[in-house]
Amino acid sequence: MNAQDLPLTQLLDGAKQFIVPIFQRDYSWGTKHCQQLWNDILRVGGDSNVRAHFLGSVVYIAAEDNQAAIPRWLVIDGQQRLTTVTLLLTALRDRLNTHPSDDEALPSAEEVEDRFLRNRHGKGERRSKVMLRRADNEALSALLAGQSLSDAAAETVRENYAFFQDRLAEANVAQVYAGIAKLVIVDVSLTRGHDDPQMIFESLNSTGLDLTQADLIRNFVLMRLDDELQTRLYDDYWRPIEVDFGNRYRSEFDKFCRDFLVLKLKPSKQLRADAIYHHFRNYFHGETTTRTVEDVLAELRRFAGYYVRFSLGREADPQFAAAAGRLRALVEVASPLMLRLHDCHARTSAFDSRALGEAIELLESYVFRRSACDMQTRSLYQIFAGIAYKVRDAAPLQSLKVALYRGGKKRRFPSDTEFRDALETRDVYAMRSCAYLLDRLENESKEKIDTSTFTIEHVLPQNENLMPAWREMLGADWKLIQDTWLHRLGNLTLTGYNAEYSDRAFDEKKTMAKGFNDSPLRLNRFIREQTRWTAAEIEARGKALAQQAVKIWPTLSVDMDAVRAAELEEHRAAAAQYSIETVGFDSDARTLFDAIRPHLLALGDDVVELCGAKSVVYRVFDHFLEVLPRTRYILLLANVDFDETDDPSGIAQDASDYAFITHANETGDVIFSLRDAALVPAAMHVVHQAYERVTE
Repeated sequence: MNAQDLPLTQLLDGAKQFIVPIFQRDYSWGTKHCQQLWNDILRVGGDSNVRAHFLGSVVYIAAEDNQAAIPRWLVIDGQQRLTTVTLLLTALRDRLNTHPSDDEALPSAEEVEDRFLRNRHGKGERRSKVMLRRADNEALSALLAGQSLSDAAAETVRENYAFFQDRLAEANVAQVYAGIAKLVIVDVSLTRGHDDPQMIFESLNSTGLDLTQADLIRNFVLMRLDDELQTRLYDDYWRPIEVDFGNRYRSEFDKFCRDFLVLKLKPSKQLRADAIYHHFRNYFHGETTTRTVEDVLAELRRFAGYYVRFSLGREADPQFAAAAGRLRALVEVASPLMLRLHDCHARTSAFDSRALGEAIELLESYVFRRSACDMQTRSLYQIFAGIAYKVRDAAPLQSLKVALYRGGKKRRFPSDTEFRDALETRDVYAMRSCAYLLDRLENESKEKIDTSTFTIEHVLPQNENLMPAWREMLGADWKLIQDTWLHRLGNLTLTGYNAEYSDRAFDEKKTMAKGFNDSPLRLNRFIREQTRWTAAEIEARGKALAQQAVKIWPTLSVDMDAVRAAELEEHRAAAAQYSIETVGFDSDARTLFDAIRPHLLALGDDVVELCGAKSVVYRVFDHFLEVLPRTRYILLLANVDFDETDDPSGIAQDASDYAFITHANETGDVIFSLRDAALVPAAMHVVHQAYERVTE
């Protein structure tokens, strides 16, 4: 690596070309950047005591074997300032062309072009000193050729060139040129095959300013490749991702990478936003030991498509577009799980659009039921990521249901009773999703009404000073009734006439123009049928709507055999690190274990033996026996009711007589101490009953 201070004009002077690689981001300096550069140029150009103005660094590496007449360099860092100064020099050339000057301190338009803008003897692409990306380069090439730009030309290039044109028309051109000549950069030339451009790029941008994690990832993946492969992979994979994300690429791609890495790395906690690039780099290094860069990019592109469909609301399939939109409105952090489900849908014939739609509606129900029941909503990202890890290609919908069922007490899927009771009794108006709830209750029909402009109406008004008509209708306890029932589901509806209803009496709200009697909403059907509006009517309507909600947001129905199979699989995985030798039997206990073990395994083909750190457990799906080493004997903990156990030997004991059983991981009501191999038949008589219990 060779680094030196150098005037920017000297960097551009001579036969050479600086290429902004295809994978680099588009030119993005705005007017404020151009204005700052212009101010600096005028300041140093007008002050003979200022020798230089430091502009920053330009880092580049040979794009090819630079024995060519016009060597080409790939710009690693500094494309924004290099492009902006090129636009300024282009505008200066054009100004000198239309307004020639006799000032000997000023170059001619031809000199500016020959020294800083164009390679006189360059052919084709090598004609310009700076070559940008795609539309940016088309616009710059047109400017260098002296052509006017259309409104369709790259906006930033067009606007910044126009900015400098306008400033030069009013400025002292000699002062401007003097200022340009004082612009100094750190010229960093990397040695091809020796210096690592990505490492240099990272160190120059270690503050994380301006560059996004997406910029770092893209450069990391493509920078080390040769120019031809780099261009092909960018065009085939990365560019389509940028197009899919559109103007949300810079704000959303980092989030997508986080979700993608969460699925691939299965971290124990959420990845930090500012560490996404470093995690991706480690993942990429690991993957490319067995896969090609193209394979990894193809997968990244596929998952990016899933992200755009869900997180950016671009779902085209009407079978589940509406449900996906509702889920996204309820919770944004479902995206890792939705990526996993979309991937199963794309690759697994057993998971068709109907099944995916059912899965999304189930997740919508899960999220909303938990919200309605006021259950913990913290760590939802990790909850959804954890569920995603358990979705199996062989049975995506079933494994999703199993994962939801096995979420544990704090993550459970609320039952119908919990959900219905919560909706009937809680302050529904305080729910963030109150409008969503009312809209779904209204539009659970093929004949839908757009309620997006409606507001929430309290039939019994919120005003603490109720009108006499309301007080008379509610009775002496009107205040208590208002406090109790005001924000309940039964008292809430949707309307486009909230201001008109105001605090009017119930009869007026019904009979006024556009009142409840005229309302087309199904939500208001019960209201217009009533002659009074008291606690009894509010309660009745609340119960009816809560019952309707139970049908709209379905409960979790799961195959319990699948649940038990999943539990067994987890036990197998946990036991994989242990063996009989690691359990800790002494020689006498091991002899007894070896004596009974064949009989345990012979109970049936469905018996599964799982070793732990201090015991051996036997299962079918549920466990029926745990074998615990003791000094010179073994303890058998059988999962069978002691009062119902037949034990002619009299050795079996009631486990409830013990406060705890050392090293036991499972539960059981019967303890059998096996101290002699001759007692194996007696022990197996008890164990067989436990086995039969779990296989009934």
